Amino acid sequence: MFLKYSAAAVAALHALALAQSVDLAGNVGPLTSIEDKKAIKTCDIADYGGKANSDISAAINDAFAACKTGGVVVIPSGNYNLENWVDLKNGKAWALQLDGIITRTGTDGGNMIFIEHSSDFELFSTTAKGAVQGHGYEFHKDGSISGPRLLRMYKVSNFSVHDIALVDSPSFHFSLDTCDNGEVYNMAIRGGQHGGLDGIDVWSERIWIHDVMVTNKDECVTVKSPAKDILVENIYCNWSGGCAMGSLGQDVNVTDITYRNIYTVGSNQMYMIKSNGGSGQVSNVVLENFIGHSNAYSMNIEQYWESMDPVDGDGVQLSNIKINNWTGTAADGMQRGPLQIKCADGAPCTGVDVTDFNMWTDKGDTQFYSCRSAYTNLRRAEPLYCMNGGESKTEYAVTTRTVTSAPTGYEAPKLADDLEEDFGFTVSIPVPAMPTSFFPGSAPIKAVAGGS
Repeated sequence: MFLKYSAAAVAALHALALAQSVDLAGNVGPLTSIEDKKAIKTCDIADYGGKANSDISAAINDAFAACKTGGVVVIPSGNYNLENWVDLKNGKAWALQLDGIITRTGTDGGNMIFIEHSSDFELFSTTAKGAVQGHGYEFHKDGSISGPRLLRMYKVSNFSVHDIALVDSPSFHFSLDTCDNGEVYNMAIRGGQHGGLDGIDVWSERIWIHDVMVTNKDECVTVKSPAKDILVENIYCNWSGGCAMGSLGQDVNVTDITYRNIYTVGSNQMYMIKSNGGSGQVSNVVLENFIGHSNAYSMNIEQYWESMDPVDGDGVQLSNIKINNWTGTAADGMQRGPLQIKCADGAPCTGVDVTDFNMWTDKGDTQFYSCRSAYTNLRRAEPLYCMNGGESKTEYAVTTRTVTSAPTGYEAPKLADDLEEDFGFTVSIPVPAMPTSFFPGSAPIKAVAGGS
């Protein structure tokens, strides 16, 4: 029998999600408007020697030097090259307007565009057609993923990044490292089908990420340690590795994380928390309103993750994990059950509460749930899906529950931009158009620039 829960229980979970996110949505981002920054100064790279179809690294650096203490650096529509990477540091109350397409022509590692030690910053396109094209396939066809990231931000506060595309990075696409009070939205990220090509990685504080589409074969939007107060919503993992947390190692400190309205198709997983040994804690996580179609894994907590070398420690302590309102299908529910919660024996999970988890399988008519050393606060006469309840929080071996009938309400809508196949790893990947929706039935929270 598939278990159902009261409206009050669902409402309580939703209230928790809102409580975590209410101070983020609409309350993080730049302190100064683009209009006010342009009123101070506009620094068009054309005025600093920047020309189409040529290296504009020197022009960007010179324009930034003129506008770094207040103003807008403009890269107008057109095609440009980047032979040398740009490190734009110590800026304040400035913006980078990317309306053109920058194509990598250099071969160094590192970061093509590196924003660091800055405040009150905005990276945006006025047309939603600005992009960075990494042509990572030129590295990948030779078996290398040691090329540059496309975009990295380090110790940046009060910022936003929006309405741009990041395409075919040789390495990670976008890293948010030790940043705070930032908003990322209306982005399309498209990479090759290989590990090590993460979409967005964030280890920061008070970050709101919404309305982002990612295609790759590694992380879609992933929280790493340390992180606090992160809201991720309206995410479109369109043939991706899927969203995740980790890999988690030693001295982990992750708290107050909400993912909601996450749509995942043809991906490795809908959500995964991954570790192998380690120490520290993850607490107060809400994973609600997930839709999936034909993903290998659905909800997967794996604290014995074989793809990660074991780390010293009894395990990362996971507590207060709320999983609510999941619908759709796994690719094969008997090969990889849609609900797997395998916690560290040395640090059993507590408060893993699952409600309205209505997933089914594309293949066959049977699926399973599996749990290990996992505990829920929801009391039931029989184990919740496969988790134990009660006050004892001792380790236990893998427990499996087999399900032979589809749950009511598992059917879920699809999006028009769902891919039917990936882009491979060794051929050029085109710059995508910005989707009109990142989650079924929802318009972007903020209108896409240029009316795209």
